[in-house]
Amino acid sequence: MKKSDKKLKLHGFNNLTKTLSFNIYDICYARTDAHRQEYIEYIDEAYNAERLTNILTEVSNIIGANLLNVARQDYEPQGASVTMLICEEPISEEDLPREVLKDSVVGHLDKSHITVHTYPESHPDQGISTFRADIDVSTCGVISPLKALNYLISSFESDIVIMDYRVRGFTRNIRGRKHFIDHKINSIQDFLARDIVDRYDMVDVNVHQEYMYHTKMRLKNLDLDTYLFGEAEDLTKKEGRNIRKRVQHEIEEIFYGRNLPK
Repeated sequence: MKKSDKKLKLHGFNNLTKTLSFNIYDICYARTDAHRQEYIEYIDEAYNAERLTNILTEVSNIIGANLLNVARQDYEPQGASVTMLICEEPISEEDLPREVLKDSVVGHLDKSHITVHTYPESHPDQGISTFRADIDVSTCGVISPLKALNYLISSFESDIVIMDYRVRGFTRNIRGRKHFIDHKINSIQDFLARDIVDRYDMVDVNVHQEYMYHTKMRLKNLDLDTYLFGEAEDLTKKEGRNIRKRVQHEIEEIFYGRNLPK
């Protein structure tokens, strides 16, 4: 929420739910089976459950939330998931019955959650490997997930970022008038840092009357060296052009969400 926004005087708790969802993609070209396996292993190590937990913990700090519970899991042969329950106010165990702590923290205490799931993937014929991270930051009350927007984008090597932001429900002011949104927003782009805006091409699909905002981003500049995994000194100019074409085609298909003619 921007500092210039006038705060609402509410009757009771702010019941608005704000959800920020990401699909983040990293694209790579791996020439051999060995290189593809190395890429998957690298991604699995770089974005394992421990590192993802650290990223989401920082997200919690940025938006001013308090952690209630963390569940995380690394998967075989690859992939990881982390789920966090968060709330606005600090929670003391002394204030709660033991049966609530054991059985009902999710149902009785949480106002929000943060989740991340990763999906490493490769194709044996085309040489293209992708890494996708799905992230959801869902909050209610005065906590705003948009505060963590730039940190999340910067925490991943993102060739493509697809974001959805939605405000649900309503809250009431002290006079009983309903408010279906409590902050100004025209586009998710309004909350992006300048250096991120400069690096990406962006497209918006917004439904303002339903408080739904959708932004897709892809890197403007394709530096082939950053997409090659493994030794690439022996590439000919023709091979380089073909690889660039494959990588660009992969990015465009993911960005537009459909198969395109080659």
